[in-house]
Amino acid sequence: MTVTLAHIQRAAERIKPYAHRTPVMTNESLNERVGARVYLKCENLQKVGAFKFRGACNAVYSLSDDEAKHGVCTHSSGNHAQALALAAKMRGIPAHIVMPNNAPQVKKDAVAGYGGRITFCEPTLEARENTLERIRLNTGANVVHPYNDERVIAGQGTASLELLADSPDLDAIIAPVGGGGLLSGTSIAAKGLKPGIRVLGAEPEMADDAQRSLKEGRIVPSVNPKTIADGLLTSLGSLTFPILQQNVEQIVAVSEQGIVDAMKFIWERAKIVIEPSSAVAVAVLWEKKIDLSGLKVGVILSGGNVDLGKLPWGGK
Repeated sequence: MTVTLAHIQRAAERIKPYAHRTPVMTNESLNERVGARVYLKCENLQKVGAFKFRGACNAVYSLSDDEAKHGVCTHSSGNHAQALALAAKMRGIPAHIVMPNNAPQVKKDAVAGYGGRITFCEPTLEARENTLERIRLNTGANVVHPYNDERVIAGQGTASLELLADSPDLDAIIAPVGGGGLLSGTSIAAKGLKPGIRVLGAEPEMADDAQRSLKEGRIVPSVNPKTIADGLLTSLGSLTFPILQQNVEQIVAVSEQGIVDAMKFIWERAKIVIEPSSAVAVAVLWEKKIDLSGLKVGVILSGGNVDLGKLPWGGK
């Protein structure tokens, strides 16, 4: 199927009893610093601390009772693993999560805490995919890909439905891009509701494969990216790439220093705890790589799961 505004609207109804409707916040200091009116959609306050719960929840609750009894499965070491585990727990079905054995302990603990049944594997994509396929064959569980899945894309788009319901006169909307699930859903929802709205993607200069993919007209793999924004390391998917080609005006790449500075400013001035991947979208405004001065700009703050022992700034 091709994901449409109607799919996203149905997803919104489906997940409404389970997902938080997150607030939209503004900050005058930020507006003055970037020269635009900024509306921050706080998905850092979503369940599991990230927008990922929307897509996982939509996928889990899209299953028929017969499909659901076999559970769901995925490979992920990040927010998607936690999101799928929690959504499955809420529906009372098993979630089989394949995680690389070098995943941070805090992430292993979080997935286990949400009831995920973890299988560890070697930290290669081949090992992850092979282990997942074995689990799927053994259990009959439904595979829920972190971003290359129509149900997930539709779920992620619900954040923009809410943002535009609360702030209908936005001129532009910015979302970070890794695999492209969030930006795909954002673009379909935004363009469906407001055809003239500008949709922009944000990614680190040190992991700029999505920007290069749109420029070259093909999926350019993300090879050995080195960025503090560890949620944006994956390559675009076969479903997400054509959606971005159709709907996204531009993908803006920002510097590592811009990401850190924007993140610190949001923490200090707006009192909002965001992770580096969220700060990437703010950094588009911060570094003024594209002229959005005087416009009303929505920014999806994708998550707030940051390791407090590894904050990217000094001080006691």
